[in-house]
Amino acid sequence: QVQLVESGGGSVQAGGSLTLTCVVYGTIAPIFGMGWYRQAPGKQRDLVAGVARTGARHYADFVKGRFTISRDNDKNMVSLQMNNLKPEDAAVYYCKIEAVQGAYWGPGTQVTVSA
Repeated sequence: QVQLVESGGGSVQAGGSLTLTCVVYGTIAPIFGMGWYRQAPGKQRDLVAGVARTGARHYADFVKGRFTISRDNDKNMVSLQMNNLKPEDAAVYYCKIEAVQGAYWGPGTQVTVSA
């Protein structure tokens, strides 16, 4: 059974920083893609950032220059360093992985940013 465990969410003031971490537990074939999505109340779930097994990264325009995604293939872990947070970044952040067995989601972690 594959389980994703996210941590690092919380409340910060605008301009602050948070680091989200997602660890993948269970027996799983090599993970191809790892990424972070977010969903604010009443809005769709959007891709924030993704990283391929090769290390190639891509970011949504609204976080470029502020967020950095990284992964550790040995630890089956992906992190998202979020700097200069804005109130509009507030959302539930979800970790997602893609492997041979399919795609898996974490339960989400709340990020709150106050003005």
